[in-house]
This record gives sequence, structure tokens and C-alpha cells, in this order.
Amino acid sequence: MNQNFTIYIVEDDPDINEILEDNLWREGYRIRTFTDGMKAYDAISKSPPDLVVLDLNLPSMSGIELCKYVRSNDLTVDIPVIMLTARSEEIDKIIGFEVGADDYVTKPFSPRELLARVKVHLKRSKKSTFDEVQQDNLRVNFSTHEVFVDDEAVELTPIQFKLLKHLIMAEGKAVSRQNLLDSIWGEDYFGDPRTVDVHITRLREKIDKDSKFILTVKGVGYRWNRV
Repeated sequence: MNQNFTIYIVEDDPDINEILEDNLWREGYRIRTFTDGMKAYDAISKSPPDLVVLDLNLPSMSGIELCKYVRSNDLTVDIPVIMLTARSEEIDKIIGFEVGADDYVTKPFSPRELLARVKVHLKRSKKSTFDEVQQDNLRVNFSTHEVFVDDEAVELTPIQFKLLKHLIMAEGKAVSRQNLLDSIWGEDYFGDPRTVDVHITRLREKIDKDSKFILTVKGVGYRWNRV
């Protein structure tokens, strides 16, 4: 079962990275490791994990800043974040929780304890059960990347599928064009935000000809209608 979950380890100490990766891999989780805050930020933007184990002190972007990003992005807001740090002062824990961390583990730590916390947070996470969505005549399977309309398979491009997933996982919240550009095309993309409109139009033609699912939010972007 654990093989369905992807965990990002964001830690600049190679020894701790190895310990975490080995223990989580043995439990059957898919693992990606990062030693740089900005690289982790880019990866989370483009392919959100199921849980993040996050060090407080990182090169280029601190764990605090990265956690703030996770909580401010519609696609990643519900991802559990376990802060991992050598600090033990009360103020650091308070700051971690204030920016949205779900848990706080101080080094040195017990791998068994960390694994137990990972399992608890994955179980609580909405995203852990968000493998398939069915609304009216539309069915979307995020694990297999399959989309069906009236039980007929619909072929989407990778960009179209990412747009669809991003909107659905925002759970009814309005998502700006810029947010979609940054999350799907990447922050290095300097195209016109209206590019999003073109892809949304094509996506609607395939799955939402009556525009009952993908609603336009004037002056902002789009939101998913949870009919």
C-alpha cells in the first residue's frame, strides 16, 4: 500500500538524508531527496508529493519559506509537512507551526518514531485518498491518468491532465492564471497568462462542453465546480 505514496525529503545533511531515505524506502514509500530549498520548491510546484519531511535550515530557501509556499498554493495546501531540525528552542517550534507545519521532530531523532508520525499524517491527509474523483458523467483517476466521460475514455495531453488535476484538487477555490502557469509550466516560463485560457478551452471541448465543471472567475482565473 505504501508504494502509492510519494515522500519528498528536503534535508541538506547527506547522512541524515541517507538514514531517512533508507528507512522510508524499506517501508515501501516512493522517495525523492533534495538538499536545496529552491530545487525542492520547483519539484513540489510541478509534481506535488503526498508528504514532505522538511529541514528548517536549507540553502537558497529556508524550510520556513518553503512551508509557507506549500500552504499558500491551492494544489499543495493539504500536503502534510513534518519539520525536521537540530534546534529545540520553543520559539522555533512555534514559528514552524505558525507557517503551517503539521509536526515537528528535533534531531537527533528515532527513525521508528518518524516513521510512525509519517504513517499518522498520511492516514489523516485528504490527498492520501484522492486517487479517483467521479462527478456526474465525469470520472478521473489520478493514479492511472485515465479520464472518462459517459464511460468513454478521453485522451488528454499531459498539460490538460495537469490543469484538470490542479483545478479539482483546489476543491472549489478560485485558481489564478498565474498560479496555474507557475505550477504547471514552471516559474521559468515567461509566456502570456492567456496561454492558460487556450488550454482550458481545449480541455472544456473534451470533458466539459457545457462548462458545468470548469467555471471562469472573472478577473482571476478558474475554479472547479463541485456539482
